[in-house]
Amino acid sequence: MDFGTFLVQCLNAVQYGLLLFLVASGLTLIFGIMGVINLAHGSFYMIGAYLAFSLAPLFGDNFILMLLAGVVLTAALGYVLEWAFFSYLYQRDHLQQVLMTYGLILVFEELRSILIGNDVHGVPLPAWLGGSFALGDLMSYPWYRIFASVACIVVAVALYYVVNRTRLGMMVRAGASNRDMVRGLGIDIRRLYRIVFAAGVALAALAGMIAAPMSSVYPNMGASVLIICFVVVVIGGIGSITGALVAALLVGFVDTFGKVFFAELSGVGIYVLMAVILIWRPEGLMGKKA
Repeated sequence: MDFGTFLVQCLNAVQYGLLLFLVASGLTLIFGIMGVINLAHGSFYMIGAYLAFSLAPLFGDNFILMLLAGVVLTAALGYVLEWAFFSYLYQRDHLQQVLMTYGLILVFEELRSILIGNDVHGVPLPAWLGGSFALGDLMSYPWYRIFASVACIVVAVALYYVVNRTRLGMMVRAGASNRDMVRGLGIDIRRLYRIVFAAGVALAALAGMIAAPMSSVYPNMGASVLIICFVVVVIGGIGSITGALVAALLVGFVDTFGKVFFAELSGVGIYVLMAVILIWRPEGLMGKKA
């Protein structure tokens, strides 16, 4: 492998890992902080991709404005879903959480089939993000992938700041540790969890919107993403945003270079990585020890 090809694969690995982090950070918020096993999280990624397909003709080259509109719409969807369904799951066992969220997957897939159909769609790149730049004499790299990576980094920095440097983040971390104590201090824990859930849905949908121009938009596209995101959450440590970022980048590199060097066994690599890390640190890279 020459240096140009190696550099392209590194950029692909970083971009894929950062996109995984967007989805996994939402799952970390919902699973790690709220204690809800949300199997429907991959469906929010799918909703974001289909939202990009639906909104692209309306916004044209105003791609960033389209992303902001999608984030607002999916955050509102998450707020309503938490109020209507998930707020009843906090005191119930994991089996009931799994059954209800699996039911939501079926509902979202059926609604997608009724409203848009079962065809495979593409989302056009905005003109100002088209094209590529040279990497050496023979290789080039698309500008849109650089934009996707930068957008994910911006969101990651903003998320870290909110969780660790703001009053809202302080309440979220306190609610994750002891919700009864937070409620006793006069904080509306149900409203707080509603905001957290809405943020988690918006993050997953944003990842789907960013990924849509790079790949096709197709039925059941959230299923494979959900499995990998659970792997990222477990590797990083349940409830750790920083751990999710590190784990997502590790998974991105293992998956990308696994497909280059071990194409036939590439699907096993991330699970081997998870097994090795859990043997070494059962709580995950940055999880708290029990």
